[in-house]
Amino acid sequence: MISPSVEDYLKALYKLEGQSDGDPVSTGDLATAMEVTPASASNMVKRLRDLDFLVYTAYEGATLTEHGRKVALEVIRHHRLLELYLKEVMGFEWGEIHDEAERLEHHISERFESRIEEMLGHPTRDPHGHPIPSRDGSVDEVSGRLLSDLHDGDIARIDHISDEDSEILHLLEQRGLLPGATVEVIETRPLEGLLVVRVDDQEQLLGEPVADKVFVMPTP
Repeated sequence: MISPSVEDYLKALYKLEGQSDGDPVSTGDLATAMEVTPASASNMVKRLRDLDFLVYTAYEGATLTEHGRKVALEVIRHHRLLELYLKEVMGFEWGEIHDEAERLEHHISERFESRIEEMLGHPTRDPHGHPIPSRDGSVDEVSGRLLSDLHDGDIARIDHISDEDSEILHLLEQRGLLPGATVEVIETRPLEGLLVVRVDDQEQLLGEPVADKVFVMPTP
């Protein structure tokens, strides 16, 4: 049996690898992501290496093995299917589902996972727009372009939203900034750290910390 702690580390490593274009992940970055001390992260990295979940090179960092990547994607698949189930079937609010799924993702069986997927019609995205890994471990590409990177006059479709801050999620939901929505940048105010955007014919004033949580696909 793989412990929830090990699964959380593998999931964090997978996400950090994606942010670093596949380069090795430092124990410092892993410690920050897991909110633990560097010593704790270093000890876990050695344990995961011994279990053949990752390859670690001193002064370079850690990289998931195929075995480690498979486990990480399975946990992420559980998480994103659970988020969708909590939202669509159980009626949880958009900003609540991430934390609930975090607690449940380690404890569902493959049979339960399959039933959820079937009930939901074999979805490909979770409520925040993140791709749901398939059973064979393949994952759709997502945009890495931030709303805060756009310029005056740019138009884009919201691809996905970072789901780790419930307060920002509630704010984005109230303002209609949801995956699939079209956003037009009316004005950028870099000195103030603000953007004026239009969504559903309504202008919104956003701070850069909020816009940094929204990933978009620019359109012509």
